[in-house]
This record gives sequence, C-alpha cells and structure tokens, in this order.
Amino acid sequence: MMPPILRRAFLALLLALGPATPALAQDKGPLVLAAASLQEAMTDAATAWARKGHPRPVLSFAASSALARQAEAGARADLFASADEEWMDYLQRKSLLKLGTRARLTENRLVLIAPAQSRVNLRTTRNFALAKALGTGRLAMADPAAVPAGRYGREALTKLGVWTTVAGKVAAAENVRAALALVERGAAPLGIVYATDAMASRAVRVIGTFPAASHQPITYPVALLASSRHRDAEAFRRFLISREGRAIFLKRGFGQR
Repeated sequence: MMPPILRRAFLALLLALGPATPALAQDKGPLVLAAASLQEAMTDAATAWARKGHPRPVLSFAASSALARQAEAGARADLFASADEEWMDYLQRKSLLKLGTRARLTENRLVLIAPAQSRVNLRTTRNFALAKALGTGRLAMADPAAVPAGRYGREALTKLGVWTTVAGKVAAAENVRAALALVERGAAPLGIVYATDAMASRAVRVIGTFPAASHQPITYPVALLASSRHRDAEAFRRFLISREGRAIFLKRGFGQR
C-alpha cells in the first residue's frame, strides 16, 4: 500500500495536472515539483513568467522526499526544486535528471518559532533550555527521518547538544508547512521551520535563528527531469536561476544564511 504522505502528494499532483491529454497539456506551462517552503516564491516566479506571455507553469508543492518519490515512480513532471541536495542526488543517482541542468536556485536559514502571542524567549545556543520551554508541549518540525527541514533541525539540535532532551517530544509533520501550521494553531508551543516560512505567516514569531555552523548549508537545487518533454521547461528553469528570477526569491526572504 502506498504510504499516506506519498498518496496525498500524488493526489495533489493529479489535481494540478487535471484531465488534459498529452497534446492539450502543452497548452499549460511545465509541471514543477517544488518543495513546500517554496510556495510563495515559486508562485511569484510562475506569475512573472506568465506575464511574459508564456503558459503559466503548473506547481505541485510537497515535501522534497515525497516529490522525489513521485518522480521516481514516473510522475509526468518537468522540473524538480528540492529543499536539499540529498533528494536531488537521489534522483541523479537513478539517472532521472537531464544532464547539465542541475543548478543552485537559492538558500535559506533555519529558525525556532512560537505563536505570535507567546512570551517565550530563547537563544539558540549550546545546551539551551528547549525541553524546559516546551514543558508538556510538543516541538513541531518536519519529519526528521526524511524531510529536509526536519533533517536540518535534528542536525542543529544535535550539534547544540539538546536533541536527546527533546527527541521524544517531537511532533513530526509531513512537510515544513504542516509543522508551521501546528504552531500557527497553537497545537505546538514551539516549532522549527525555515526563515521564509516564518516570514510568510503573521501567526508566528521567530524567537531564535540557528547558527549556520550547526547544520549543513540549506541550499535549493533545481533541475529538469529526464522525462520532461515540455517546450517551455528549460526556458523556465533558466528564468528561475537568472538574476530576475533570483530577485523574486530574495524578496521572499531566500538567498540569505
């Protein structure tokens, strides 16, 4: 049976594709599988591309892990934008990327958040009192076993010496936006997300930024999938990594560490 996270991602992909036949699909823009944290920036980029007279790209957002599995399973997609290098490496090892198209798209930072009305104050330094601040609550973060934001978070907490104190209190979400939602709703008193996720929400506030040295650099690669046949796919990829495209991501808080 297909895992629930992958099943939901496939349903989202099918909805994005719609009932179009392969011929009619060319009337739509290329299908982009993009990490959940890229939602606002990639939507802005698709809008800017469409304003230039191109068919608007079709965007499907989910955890990078789920999207990579979709591509591996033969999803009819054109581009993959991952929140880490590992899942792009995964597809590259399986020869599922078009040679010469992998490129650095942008970067991000990792932050600790609380609900906007929370009075909790913490400094994300070595052995900081995270477990005490959580109390009986849970720490919302993307699944640390597979999802990039969760893996970065676990690495940072391990480097800072507090992972073992909170590992049993983690509320593992299917992607970083689901982790954000837990904190927004007050279902979790604290969460770990990207700086851009926190920037996109008025319901949370950043109470600490993890030191860059506490985790691997948070980089977003983009590449064409080997199965892509859309006439606009390569042009849209080039637009994303152009000065104009990267400026769109900068406006949404990306490209900083």
